[in-house]
Amino acid sequence: MLKLSNKFILAPIKLGYSDGQGHVTSKHLDFYDQRSHYMGAVSPEPLYMDPGLRELPTQMGIDDDDKIPGLKKLVDLIHSHDARVIAHLNHPGRMANPKIPGNYFWSSTEQACNNGGARPVRMNRDMMRQVSELFSRSAKRAVNAGFDIIELQFGHGYLLAQFLSPAVNDRDDHYGGDFENRIRFPLEVLRAVRRSVKVPVIARISGDEMIPDGFHVDEMIAFSEKLEQNGIDAIHVTAGSACSTPPWFFQHMFIPKGKTWELAAVIKDRVLVPVIFVGRINSFKDITYLEEHYRPEYIALGRAMVADPDFTGKYFEKVKGVLRPCLACAEGCLGGVKQGLGLGCVVNPQVNTGYPPLQKSTDPRKFAVVGGGLAGMQTAITLKERGHRVEIFEKNRLGGQFNLAYLPPKKESLKEIVDYYILKLKELKIRVHRKEATAEDLEKGGYDGVVMATGAIPAVPKIKGLEQYYWTEFLEDEHLPENEKILVIGGGLIGLEMASKLIEGKNQVIVVEMLDEIARGMEMIEKAMTVKRLKDHQVEIYTGHTVTEIRGETVVIQGEEGTKELSGVTKIVVATGMKSYLPFDPPENLPVYRIGDALKVGKAQEAIHQAYELGLKL
Repeated sequence: MLKLSNKFILAPIKLGYSDGQGHVTSKHLDFYDQRSHYMGAVSPEPLYMDPGLRELPTQMGIDDDDKIPGLKKLVDLIHSHDARVIAHLNHPGRMANPKIPGNYFWSSTEQACNNGGARPVRMNRDMMRQVSELFSRSAKRAVNAGFDIIELQFGHGYLLAQFLSPAVNDRDDHYGGDFENRIRFPLEVLRAVRRSVKVPVIARISGDEMIPDGFHVDEMIAFSEKLEQNGIDAIHVTAGSACSTPPWFFQHMFIPKGKTWELAAVIKDRVLVPVIFVGRINSFKDITYLEEHYRPEYIALGRAMVADPDFTGKYFEKVKGVLRPCLACAEGCLGGVKQGLGLGCVVNPQVNTGYPPLQKSTDPRKFAVVGGGLAGMQTAITLKERGHRVEIFEKNRLGGQFNLAYLPPKKESLKEIVDYYILKLKELKIRVHRKEATAEDLEKGGYDGVVMATGAIPAVPKIKGLEQYYWTEFLEDEHLPENEKILVIGGGLIGLEMASKLIEGKNQVIVVEMLDEIARGMEMIEKAMTVKRLKDHQVEIYTGHTVTEIRGETVVIQGEEGTKELSGVTKIVVATGMKSYLPFDPPENLPVYRIGDALKVGKAQEAIHQAYELGLKL
């Protein structure tokens, strides 16, 4: 039994905070210190067991005894908060990072991941013995460092799942073919670890690979029963594969919430050991639903704890305040790690930014914030929490243009950050003037400074014949055209979101982008799924083209190969970028600070983080 103080477990999330040698750093200690309160257990990020098996250059390691002092320091810190600590051990197999010098690639197959990666070596029996010993040595080292529990990764498309999966395992020996053969090596690894340590051992499995020829829940039920027979203490059920189905692996906003819970529930009904539920559990409503429908023994929280490290404290009513939501967008967490910057967060500006802790100002003043979008609201909140008096001017809906962000298909979760900010303004009793600010308002308001958070407006190119056009109007269902031929000028984020929405009206959609690629700057999972959706619906996409003239329903576009006429176009959407908007000149006698898109057009993460930083400085 796991014997935790409560049912909540921090799931293993890749941070990328190490020093390049796999050691624990102060960033690790700070991150887990904040997230160990009111937790039953904490799983630090996956620990590499060999320098040649890293997924990130800056991954935390457990490959050598020189890592033990740092790991022990981390474990002791988490223990100080009355939480147990889980060592998550994973062999990536063919999913080791091909960009890291010295990495090697073993698998059940010689086939590379269909989404890219290195061609692996098909493992022989000696290689399997080496891997079993590697798991055993790493488990022993974890116990020596003070870890209470070992978790073995059997899912997510990593090495042991590469043996389990009929879509990957193409062997014709005793370790391939039928179910009993495919589970043979994974069970050998489990038994080797069980012989090596006396602490509880958890199996993390994918309840379904989410690919047609992969393994599905029926086989995972049978595998879970085998795990139980071989001494496993709990089963942690997730879904998908890092290779074939990354949206499921990352529990992205584009996939339906709750599927992993259903998989866990089915397995829970067939085994006696505890089952851990996980997968986009990012609100108290989710926990209530799980309790009412599945009665889980344990619940694993991942990115919800990145967005708000006090998630469980607020759930247990030990910490006051509004819950800051995870949007399941993967923009800050996955995006930061992929860029080599380490895990960050769109909505939490305290994650991996180096900003100092928020402290009360020794010189409280009064500020006006002009604009109630994300940047404006975050600035106001930070200023108020520091002890300043602050008022917002916003004539339209709070949230600004981000109220458009959650209208495209499958992006509904983005609305939660707007809702959070509105609740936070009410909690802090920040006054909102429901009017458009004027210079006179600012002069007479007794303010000591003005923050201009007035956002951006569309940048419309000069095109001969362009008279009537649309921007984001069609995101609203009541304005969505049907069965028309519509041209979208611009293949960036907004342009592709518009095209994706227009598909729902059974429109014939054409996208023209002047650059050589579409979706530049889009988060990688969102980009892949959006582009696939457009292609599946036969959207015509012209890259390296510009629109040169519009003559009624005929649109002329120009590319390297010359001109082309598009006929029968009934509506035109212009999504060619944005430009900063400053509706008036603020009073010269007041300090003025521009923030968010009013300073430089960017993404939500940049606006929120800049606003927080400004609030700390004023």
